[in-house]
Amino acid sequence: MGEKAESLTLRIAATQAGLPAVEAMIEAVRRHYRRMGEWVTLLAVCPNSEAVLKAALVAARDQRAPMLFAATLNQVDLDGGYTGWRQADFVNLVRSYCREIGCTSTVVCCLDHGGPWLKDRQRQAQYSYEAAMAGVKDSLVACIDAGYELLHVDPTVDVRLQAGETIHIRVVAQRTLELIDHAERHRRARGLPRVSYEVGTEEVHSGLANLDNFRALLDALKQGLPARGLGDVWPVFVVGKVGTDLHTTEFDAEVAGTLAAVAEPYGSVIKGHYSDNVSNPEAYPRSRMGGANVGPEFTEIEYETLIALQQQEMSALGRTQGVSDIGAVLEHAVERSERWKKWLHPDEEGRPFGAIAPERRGWLTRTGCRYIWTDPEVLAARQTLYRNLATRGVDAERMVIDCIAQRIGHYCRAFHLVGAEERLAQEM
Repeated sequence: MGEKAESLTLRIAATQAGLPAVEAMIEAVRRHYRRMGEWVTLLAVCPNSEAVLKAALVAARDQRAPMLFAATLNQVDLDGGYTGWRQADFVNLVRSYCREIGCTSTVVCCLDHGGPWLKDRQRQAQYSYEAAMAGVKDSLVACIDAGYELLHVDPTVDVRLQAGETIHIRVVAQRTLELIDHAERHRRARGLPRVSYEVGTEEVHSGLANLDNFRALLDALKQGLPARGLGDVWPVFVVGKVGTDLHTTEFDAEVAGTLAAVAEPYGSVIKGHYSDNVSNPEAYPRSRMGGANVGPEFTEIEYETLIALQQQEMSALGRTQGVSDIGAVLEHAVERSERWKKWLHPDEEGRPFGAIAPERRGWLTRTGCRYIWTDPEVLAARQTLYRNLATRGVDAERMVIDCIAQRIGHYCRAFHLVGAEERLAQEM
């Protein structure tokens, strides 16, 4: 292709092939598998903090791996989300950090779970269906305008249903088509580059764990997209329920392999969500998983590293007036946010935060920290911690980023992503 191997990237190869970046990546994975017998699973990091975002780019640079960022509307949206970033802010920040650290790997900004009532604010304010869909459409437009390259369209929640009632797959398909149609009309009217799509969800409320419903969704899209003049659009990823969720860490390779075989004739690959702390990540490429999302795990590492740094601070300074006390600040911020309430067990409902067992309170704090990293008191405590340790010659911020990047590197190795930037680019 006229490019030296050391300068060839997946983005260059995608441009030369006339494909969106993510579709070029998956096509390259397929070619590499046919030629070398090695499948590569793409990693999508949920950018729930600035430290996680930086760490993912450090890992992408050091591992020479492509990297996807899967941002929910709770994290990044027109209202700033809990990160404080709007879509354009997020994309610009990613580009800025890539330049700053010298990351030349292909990095793709993506929307995760774009659908009505999947944004906490919509549920809390009891948005009507019309208002919820309008909000999602506005967010899709903002994502496209900002330069997102993969949109997860996920209309699988309907808060109007009764407890135990499952949304019909026909409704999921119709709303998926409506949202893709809206996104494509805007993109084409603006003359913007093609984007890729992801559909479905791992949640049981969609019924996509059922193979009949899984096929029904794909069949409905196969008919509905051309009928809307979108015959050149097809979801590169279909999200599958592959054994992992918020409390389960065992990837079900057999189920994943079955779903991958079903999706293959349609031209799609399977994406797993809730891949945090998965016990067998090396099974993902063996099952030909197209991608995997990891997010809360990296917040836990960020939290645990800060607590370890607090111990260093205490060892150096004792309990003097100038210490950060960051552990207590984080716990209080999570408590104030009230986000922890959505993870309560039935026997914990109605209890104040302080009355919950210490072990569970610790879990709720570690998991809920992703919502409060931008809290002013948390920012001040972190700054104090970093400043105190800097006087002892400790670069605390670098330690936090490095610890997260090391864990991201663990997934890169398990997913065969190390050096994949050049390997896959050559396949194109």
